[in-house]
Amino acid sequence: MDAKQLLGYLPILEAANKDLVRDTFHKSLRHLLEPIILLKDGIDLFINNENTWFYPRVSTIIADWPEAASFCLVYKSSNSSLPCHSCLIKRDNLANINLSVNDVILRTHDEMRKYFENDTQKSVCIESVPNFFWDLPNINIYLATVPDRMHHLDLGLFRYQIIFTCDILKLQHVNGNKLVEEVDRRLAAILRFPAIKIFSNGLQSIARLTANEYRSLMKVMIFVIDNLYDENNNEVDNFVNNDDLVKLYEYWNEMYILSRYEEFSESDLEKFNDAIHRWARMFVKAFKFVSPSNLKLPKLHSWVYHIIDSIRSYGAINGYTTKTYESLHKYFVKIPYRISNKKDVEPQLLRTIKRQAISIRMSQHSVNPAKTPRTCKFSARLFDFSLQDANTFFNEKKDSVDNKMQTGFARFISCLDSYLDLLDGFTIIGETRINIYGSVTLENGAIMRATNRYHNKVWFSDIAISMDSEESNDYISDKGLCYGQALLLAEVLTDPPLNLALIQWYDFKSKRNPYLYGCPHLKLIELYNFVAIESIHGVVHIVPRFDKQNEYFVNKYIF
Repeated sequence: MDAKQLLGYLPILEAANKDLVRDTFHKSLRHLLEPIILLKDGIDLFINNENTWFYPRVSTIIADWPEAASFCLVYKSSNSSLPCHSCLIKRDNLANINLSVNDVILRTHDEMRKYFENDTQKSVCIESVPNFFWDLPNINIYLATVPDRMHHLDLGLFRYQIIFTCDILKLQHVNGNKLVEEVDRRLAAILRFPAIKIFSNGLQSIARLTANEYRSLMKVMIFVIDNLYDENNNEVDNFVNNDDLVKLYEYWNEMYILSRYEEFSESDLEKFNDAIHRWARMFVKAFKFVSPSNLKLPKLHSWVYHIIDSIRSYGAINGYTTKTYESLHKYFVKIPYRISNKKDVEPQLLRTIKRQAISIRMSQHSVNPAKTPRTCKFSARLFDFSLQDANTFFNEKKDSVDNKMQTGFARFISCLDSYLDLLDGFTIIGETRINIYGSVTLENGAIMRATNRYHNKVWFSDIAISMDSEESNDYISDKGLCYGQALLLAEVLTDPPLNLALIQWYDFKSKRNPYLYGCPHLKLIELYNFVAIESIHGVVHIVPRFDKQNEYFVNKYIF
């Protein structure tokens, strides 16, 4: 059970005496968690109509790196001689990904207390303040302070990866700045998709990117880096090949997807550990000579050597995130504070939060539970015409629509005839009305579009269709899925109505090597069909391969 309860805010003093700041913080923790000490022998709780003997304890502390240092009372600086709060690794070994188990000596309460009591705490880089957690039962604070994925990966290691990528593009190429501009151009050209932010200005504002924006970058950077530059024609030292850089982003995505598992078996952990080391080797190989610190990054070391044991001890990393808590703080403290008049703040905050709760409750009650959901729902009607006037209508409209919709008009009648031939005994008359729509909401809630103008840009959705062997004929599928692009969304007003999408099909670029970078590698072919909208599996993100003609990737990195 994952429940959140605000216990209180810990004071962070603004004082010149930093030991006083640290001591106050830990005394506040002692006061806040005193019940755990008082109830160390357990407490009898009545749960589910029976008494249960319960031992309260702190399991994990989710924190970013500076916060972890505050809880562990180790030196915060990454330039300290022993910068890891979990172990006694030397700074010079932070980028060493070939350490043995014996090389990584873990911090323990007993050992750190000995150094403190002997006044030799500086030798292990801990502060001159007693750590409250030394007296707390059933916890090793140095291991229980687990990495927060949002800060550790999204805003940490992946941010480094983006920055170092831009650095090597500038340093190892005469036209390096133009390559960075090309990265920006490609990012801006990535096709829209609901789960991905469009970087219309490229990476110009990288210093201000949020965690969500970095996660969007993860999903597309492999396609941006692909085929970006030539090999080492200028004999540059420590040159990073384009293929290696693409592999780095592929390895990152594979590792990141594994990190999102809800639970891990031992074989999953071995697979995850292999993925971490595969990415780390490529990361060090690519960036060691461009990093100002030679990759002496505490987060790199912590990720490689401590995350697997953390999962074994405390569960899946999906629980290691401050995202929920920071969102709660944002919506229930920061925003209400900003709209207050900054005087007598607490009553105003409570009134604002109460109004929000009432509004949410009323909106939930306004939903009619008896309403039967439609299988699909059209919106944004573009055209309507009768079947017998279709060709005349298409000729009138062809110059005012995008070339994809023109192709749909040209194929409409023949594809409709082919579709009706598959329906046993189904015929329609010439007076039948047909509506063409710009979008339709599928049964799974996804919105499929086929329109000349959506926020002043064309949008023709790519889709996946689950097909059986008879339907697919000679088409090689991706684990039962075939891909196409929607050119027209049509509602044929028969009884019952036909909800159809006119599709241009993709096929694999190569039958021998159908996948590239773990993604289906496709081409558009001159094959068109109407398919029932109800049969569409979902909307997918297909990315054109830059500087190549008629090559596409199905983006498998939508996590």
